[in-house]
Amino acid sequence: MCGVVGYFGATASRSAGRAELTRMVGALRHRGPDALGYHVEDGVGFGHARLSIIDIAGGQQPMAGGDDDTWITFNGEIFNYVELRQALVAEGVRFRTQSDTEVILKLYEKLGPRCVESFNGDFAFAIWDRRRRQLFMARDRMGVRPLFHASVGGKLYFASEVKALLEVPGLTAELDPIALDQTFTFWFPLAPRTHFKSISELPPGHLLVAREGHVEIKPYWRLEYPDADADRADRRSEAEIAEEVRALLIDATRIRLRSDVPVGSYLSGGLDSSIVTAAAKGLVADRLTSFSIGFEEAEYDESAFQEHMVAALGTEHHSFRCRNADIARVFPDVVRAAERPMLRTAPAPLFLLSQRVQDRGFKVVLTGEGADEVFAGYDIFKEAAVRRFCARQPGSRFRSSLFKRLYPYLPGLQGQSPAYLEAFFKARPEDLADPLFSHLPRFRNTAAAKVFFSDDLRRELAGYDAFADLRARLPADFTRWHRLSQAQYLETAHLLPGYILCSQGDRVAMAHAVEGRFPFLDHRLVEFAARIPPRLKLKGLREKHILRKAARDMLPPLVGNRPKQPYRAPDAQSFAGAAPSYVEACLAPATTRQMGYFDPTAVAKLDAKRRNGRIVGFRDGVALVGVLSTALWHQSFCRNPLSNNKTGGHERASEERAVLAIEP
Repeated sequence: MCGVVGYFGATASRSAGRAELTRMVGALRHRGPDALGYHVEDGVGFGHARLSIIDIAGGQQPMAGGDDDTWITFNGEIFNYVELRQALVAEGVRFRTQSDTEVILKLYEKLGPRCVESFNGDFAFAIWDRRRRQLFMARDRMGVRPLFHASVGGKLYFASEVKALLEVPGLTAELDPIALDQTFTFWFPLAPRTHFKSISELPPGHLLVAREGHVEIKPYWRLEYPDADADRADRRSEAEIAEEVRALLIDATRIRLRSDVPVGSYLSGGLDSSIVTAAAKGLVADRLTSFSIGFEEAEYDESAFQEHMVAALGTEHHSFRCRNADIARVFPDVVRAAERPMLRTAPAPLFLLSQRVQDRGFKVVLTGEGADEVFAGYDIFKEAAVRRFCARQPGSRFRSSLFKRLYPYLPGLQGQSPAYLEAFFKARPEDLADPLFSHLPRFRNTAAAKVFFSDDLRRELAGYDAFADLRARLPADFTRWHRLSQAQYLETAHLLPGYILCSQGDRVAMAHAVEGRFPFLDHRLVEFAARIPPRLKLKGLREKHILRKAARDMLPPLVGNRPKQPYRAPDAQSFAGAAPSYVEACLAPATTRQMGYFDPTAVAKLDAKRRNGRIVGFRDGVALVGVLSTALWHQSFCRNPLSNNKTGGHERASEERAVLAIEP
């Protein structure tokens, strides 16, 4: 794990290029505190901030190929590098290091851009091919590791984080109104769009090839599901499928334990992290170290289940108790780390937990992230099934009780009236044909917070429809998939990389130089799980049925049979009453008026509710965190008010292929 930066295109001199790279790498030192490295030649420059995990002595970067005609700067891990190296050695390829970085270079020299198809890992890298005069960049399939790029002054720049790109002269931060609208709908902007109007994200599973005068961006992998009728044709037994799931998961965990430094594990007390920790425990010779978060509010706290798992597995455990005041205290740092407005505070406790992991001397942790997307564990999947029933049975007297059964851990929802629940979940017959059916309540209820948008922002957004934008991006065969597969795709291909792996994953962990590894996101397991019949993932209202069966003897029954309780953190409660001074400053009418994104009068009323501890509804809770985080984002990165913005946000291209002018 590291921070990578670079440029492609003419520069005034090599010394000027080195100065640019030095500033850019300096902005990413938190990602790689162990070593810095640079490579500069005519028309290209690479920089690197290294977090040393594999081949600590020999894996320095940027790294050259055998004849110095190829150079790489690489962030992440190739977990199957041992097997790839062995195959290359058998073919006569010679290596100078024991690093996975050199394996990438050697395989690129053999296969060119097709090398990415061989990698099992979480990666974002750039390779300079001097003979072809070509810059090649790639990002992992699931979007675990970030990679951003921008074109300035005839040069293409790239970096692991936007902070580094903002060190480039001539590149200024300006809010993309469409990205903010998408965030207030989906919780994240749709890649390649970012909140910075002039900066793009390389989407997951994509590669970029830049030559003189031309840049091509295209996918090399995408998530696919079988047609709905394939379920009936599948002749595999449930036991056979469960055994294959178990074998793939164990192997995914095994190769993610490869490291020259100690590897710990997050242990939330839920099914997923418990399975990963149990799998790791059976693979390591030494005592495994685990880490967890607890909360002062019982609604969010899972400490009892964590303690139960620690007793069952015998890990050396370290627990951190997060208070509401802790969330409020670090929230500005979290927004700066994530480089985006956010609607939930959930990243903040993980930011604090990664700090504790670093304090204990760990650089690597396993996590259970991805299981809910891959094996249909989220409540939204069950909710969609219930809503479909209700939409088809509009006269059913069981409608409201079914909604309450979905969320037993939400005390506020249990006391709501049937009319409120039906309005909130909006189980309408006319919605059944919408490809976004499974997510409509979340999207619509989140979008209700746009009532706080300013008139200036509304004018910028005139004619834009976020729902239509997302529908237009769906795969051509989406409508042929089973309805559960459709819902899984929306979570896995969009929310997972757009919010969870970013704001709750890479960015908050790497803010403290901690690398998260995700066995459930091994692409072999993801692809296999996509082919599992939906009835074995969601069996009635029992989520992750096939995963539970696969891991049935790995966990104590209290955890193995436990219903899903998603990871959450106190949102509006964290800022109620006498919050830190920045909260009042960010929500003050003068601040909102100067930014131009939100209506000062509406926000002032919202702030009055906050001070009195009266924010209890979903819309106002989302709005409070969203407005506050947007103000913090603006203060950190963007000093230009919306009223000075002369270009409509949705004029920016968002196609997967682009041609940019790059000077030789």
